[in-house]
Amino acid sequence: MPETRVLVNNPNPMNTKIETIGDATLYLGDCMDILPTLPKLDAVITDPPYGIKRFEKGSLRFDKTGEYKNGIAWDKAPEKAFFDLLLSKGENSIIWGANNFELPTSEYFLVWDKQQTVSNFASAELAYTNIKIPAKVFRFSIHQHNQIEKDHPTQKPVDLMAWCMDFVPKALTILDPFMGSGTTGVAAIQMGRKFIGIEREPKYFDIACKRIEQAVAQPRLFEDVRPKQEQTSLI
Repeated sequence: MPETRVLVNNPNPMNTKIETIGDATLYLGDCMDILPTLPKLDAVITDPPYGIKRFEKGSLRFDKTGEYKNGIAWDKAPEKAFFDLLLSKGENSIIWGANNFELPTSEYFLVWDKQQTVSNFASAELAYTNIKIPAKVFRFSIHQHNQIEKDHPTQKPVDLMAWCMDFVPKALTILDPFMGSGTTGVAAIQMGRKFIGIEREPKYFDIACKRIEQAVAQPRLFEDVRPKQEQTSLI
């Protein structure tokens, strides 16, 4: 099999590390530094840090190794100025955690129904979008998702991010400035899209590189083998 990963020696003054893996271009660095250097792209699909108060504490239920015993330092919600910049970088945008951020008023939104059975945890997550569609619901059990070995404490299901891409069928390139462990990139590659991802934490950047490299190496035997979601509208 030919080599799929290429390390780019980036000439920009930030000395950003860039990996090219198939149709994916991955940046290790701060998205506030990198976004201004990028052109406007077809779609932004991302899941920024929400700034959840309980993440400031230790003893998190998913922390089996004690890595986050002092909390999650990077879980800081971006400010409005960042979202103004981000929205200027995509023809269409889907931003998860919308209720936590200062975003433009929109009558359009997406919902992940987590089929949660634990009363003191959220039953759903909301995404802002500027795509002119009635509100839609993705149903996928958080308990099923939790059975998967995850590489990131806030990792989304690949099928969720692929479902988001179904709403932008003409988008050739997907941008995720909070790439984390690369879930959006995996979904993009599986769906035959190009991907640009940015991640500032070296640990997660390396994981994303490996996951996307695996997705690139996996042949696409069928156009879409994911289970079909019923397109449920709320309005």
